[in-house]
Amino acid sequence: MQFSANLGFLWSDLALPDAIRAAAAAGFDAVECHWPYAHAPEAVSAALAETGLAMLGLNTLRGQPGENGLSAIPGREAEARAEIDRAIAYARAIGCGSVHVMAGVAEGPQAEAVFLANLDHACRAAPDLTILIEPLNSYDAPGYFLSRSDQALMLIERLGHPNLKLMFDCYHLQIMEGDLTRRLTRLLPVIGHVQIAAVPDRGTPDHGEVDYRHICAVLRDLGWDRPLGAEYKPVGATGDSLGWLPELRRI
Repeated sequence: MQFSANLGFLWSDLALPDAIRAAAAAGFDAVECHWPYAHAPEAVSAALAETGLAMLGLNTLRGQPGENGLSAIPGREAEARAEIDRAIAYARAIGCGSVHVMAGVAEGPQAEAVFLANLDHACRAAPDLTILIEPLNSYDAPGYFLSRSDQALMLIERLGHPNLKLMFDCYHLQIMEGDLTRRLTRLLPVIGHVQIAAVPDRGTPDHGEVDYRHICAVLRDLGWDRPLGAEYKPVGATGDSLGWLPELRRI
């Protein structure tokens, strides 16, 4: 198995270009991030070129403090589309393959219609990129518009864009739904990226409710050949939290 370091959580004490270099030194196959916008894309691109790592994905901005995205919030369409366009431009500038469009705190048919329209905009604006949507669990992200995989599948099928995919975060979906083996198998055609972390503490993927040795074997047998995103919260220095990596890499 291959693994991507999520630099929103790993080496978060370093500037993004230096975090990329640290991930390469630790043996990761790729990197991903949350919000890279404080860093000039030229500096990020230089670190990626230096290390030979690819940046797999980044997020649209959350919005104002306390918000968790804008794209499903009625009345914020212009702001949401500006942030989508900003994320697409940054992704292209650094050679990043996907953009996660964050929905925000909202509910109801009007929010769904707004989210669909904004996702349609994203997919049409960036046919060269993968547009990702991610269900977030309602304990860590109360009120977030998208919380279940069947809801995400419905949105993907309604729009019908080939570049609209599901971010299958095992941590969030285990909390909300469980049955990860069957969900991975059933949803594989629409999955654009997979992320891992322990449940319930979001720590290193070597303890807790989910046996990631099993999950990695399932993905291997399904033909998954892309890096899995290590999006966990290390206790202490990131470099001291990587004992799980050699075992899962061997699967």
